[in-house]
Amino acid sequence: MRSDFDFAPFYRATVGFDRVFDMLDTVASQVNGSPGYPPYNIEKTGDNTYKVVMAVAGFSEAELSITQKEGELLVIGQARPGPEAEKEYLYRGIAGRNFERHFQLADHVKVTGAGLANGLLTIDLQRELPEQKRPRAIPIACGTSAQITQR
Repeated sequence: MRSDFDFAPFYRATVGFDRVFDMLDTVASQVNGSPGYPPYNIEKTGDNTYKVVMAVAGFSEAELSITQKEGELLVIGQARPGPEAEKEYLYRGIAGRNFERHFQLADHVKVTGAGLANGLLTIDLQRELPEQKRPRAIPIACGTSAQITQR
């Protein structure tokens, strides 16, 4: 089951970077047989900054793990059994199951920080292009082609 999140606005706003949204959508929807848990948003917060926000209600900081290795971001939630294990529920709508969510990151994207507040895990991402990959202005010389090649 695919996520209903539409990445189309990101495709229009970012040239050459849309591969990351394809990978995030594809990989995140195929992991662990539970494509919709935990739900997440991907926000563009600047020209080269992004934010992944995951709804992880019921998890504490100690039960969450975030790892970046090569081009992959891995978020793991391991709920520890506590007093809730002894409770008898008539209806249980708040999911507290373990999860593992993989995100494939584009080249030169790094995790710059993470925070947990009000049941939302926020992971900040930044694309840091090396100097040789950044756009640069090319001066235009006037004159004949022989004069241009001599410079």
